[in-house]
Order: sequence, then C-alpha cells, then structure tokens
Amino acid sequence: MNFQIEIIPRTLHFKQPAGTSRGIYTTRNVWYLRLTSPDQPGQVGMGECAPLPKLSCDALPDYEKTLACVCREVEEKGETFDMKGLRRYPSMLFGLEMAFRHFNAGSYALYNTRFSRGEAGIPINGLIWMGDHDKMLAQIETKMQQGYRCIKLKIGAINFEEELDLIRHIRARFSAKEIEIRVDANGGFAPTDALEKLKRLAELDLHSIEQPIKAGQWEEMARLIETSPLPIAFDEELIGCNLLPRKAELLSTLNPRYIVLKPSLHGGISGCDEWIELAKKLGIGWWITSALESNIGLNAIAQWCATYHNPLPQGLGTGLLFTDNVEMPLEIRKDCLWYAGKNVEENGR
Repeated sequence: MNFQIEIIPRTLHFKQPAGTSRGIYTTRNVWYLRLTSPDQPGQVGMGECAPLPKLSCDALPDYEKTLACVCREVEEKGETFDMKGLRRYPSMLFGLEMAFRHFNAGSYALYNTRFSRGEAGIPINGLIWMGDHDKMLAQIETKMQQGYRCIKLKIGAINFEEELDLIRHIRARFSAKEIEIRVDANGGFAPTDALEKLKRLAELDLHSIEQPIKAGQWEEMARLIETSPLPIAFDEELIGCNLLPRKAELLSTLNPRYIVLKPSLHGGISGCDEWIELAKKLGIGWWITSALESNIGLNAIAQWCATYHNPLPQGLGTGLLFTDNVEMPLEIRKDCLWYAGKNVEENGR
C-alpha cells in the first residue's frame, strides 16, 4: 500500500507555567503526522511527535528536517519500513506507530478494550507542578478535593524543608492507605545528600521517588537503591537505552523497584512493550505516563495503556494543560481517565 504523510508543526501554550527541576515550560512544540493512502481514500491516521527539549534523546536542532526524511522513507517503503530502526528517534517512532494504528483502526479507539468502549476508566495520579510553597499547596488542596487517591509531586525546585512541609500537610489529613504519594525529583538531588533526603521522605509514608539523581550514574544509583528506605523508580535513566541487551543489563544490574514508561521518550510503544516484558521477568513494577503530549498523543498512550490492565495509578492526567489542545473524547472523572468517544464520529478529518 502507498502512503502519504503530511507534517503539521504546532506550538501549544500551557494554561499555567509547568515547572520541573529542568526549568519552566510555557510553550510546547509538537509535530502532527497526517497519514493517508490513495489506496484507501478517506482513511486518515493521526500521530504526534513530541520531543522534550534537553531531555529526549531525539530532541535535535534539525528535528523537523530529520522527521521529514524519516517520513519520506516511510512513504517509499510503505509497510516494509523497519520501524525498529527508529528506536534512536523514539518520539518519531511513537508518532508513526500511532498514525498507523489510527489509520488501521479507523477510530481513535485504537484497541478493543473496556476503556475504548467507555466501560471502564484508568486510575490516574493527580500531578502537582513545581512552584512556590503557596502555589503547590493550592494545587494539593484542589487535587484532594477532587478525590484523587494518588498524588504525585514534582520536587527539587524549592527549599527541601518546604517540600517536606507540603507532604506533611497531606499526611496530616490522609493516611498512606487513603492517599498514595509519589514524588519525582527529575534527577535534582546530589549523590552526596540524596540518601539523607530519601530517609526523611520515607518517614512520611511515600510510595516511591522517581529519578532522585541524574541518569547515567550507575554506581551511585546502585548504592542508593541498595540503601534507600524509599522505593526508587527509573524515568530519565531509561532514555537513550534503546537496544534490548542494554535494557536487560540496566534493569538486572540496578534492579529498581519501578520503572516509569513514556513512549515518546522510551522507544515508542514497541520499545515500551520490551521494557514491560523485561520488568515482569525481573519482578519490577511499572506504570505508564504521558510526556506533555497534546490530546492526540495522550489518547494513544491511554488506549495502549488500557491493554495491560495495570491496577496502579497511571500518569495520564495531562489533558487539560494547554489552551489550544486538540479536541478528543477524553474525560477525567474523579481520579480516573475515561474515553467518551463511543458515539463520536472519529476519522481524523
């Protein structure tokens, strides 16, 4: 079958500045892929390529030019194109995977699951962005009022004592059985004082911490995992680790308690499937998170996530971040993401 791919660049604008230890996002560049074929007139597949600056291994200065070359090659080779060869460009791979999945499904209900049929929601965490103490406290109050049973805090931007105070505020009202608390340091701790910080965080009955120190410090990370009273989850540590033997070496050597998977960063859907299979064999827990994609990418992640029936809260509550997001039949009800597109005409046009 012959294919044509139109690349549509977009700049998305955050409703509120999104703060992480790597800086504050106010805008977000994405590239939509519109896949069509003269062999199937009227059929459309939409995908989203959304690398994160200073984080994605394929956040290249000439990203759009490289993406155009990849798309031309896909057009030439069609279904014989080697998708696995794109592992070094995970956000491009993910965009193409979702475009083909949408094209073949003929609907944004990309898989046949209870979620895609509108029969079940996916439990999600409530995300608290970095900011000053008062702004973070206001976010926490809102999430607790909305009924979230899992709250995730981005930490590492303000004074550590103030961050502990925010977590104590939650714990003063809700036990660990009532509200699960995850924190994400985005590699913001120094190896020299990370363990002491993990010990103090563990006193507050936290579920886990993502990426306490920067990725690539295997010796220091191994020491932390062995001595930390708080379970450690990998996120940035997985970026750029695209080949199966290297993935196996990373997980078997360091043995984290959890891994956090983002298709745009960690090898597309096919690459994340590999991570999950390895994690299962090694007894490592996992959950799935979006990476600030628009609703096109978020829907694809949620549709795929639902095929695994993972009972842990997932990181899929980013659908309301942008003022100029793409309309998609996704709804948050209490602390679950629902797909409400059962009776919606969805052909990507």
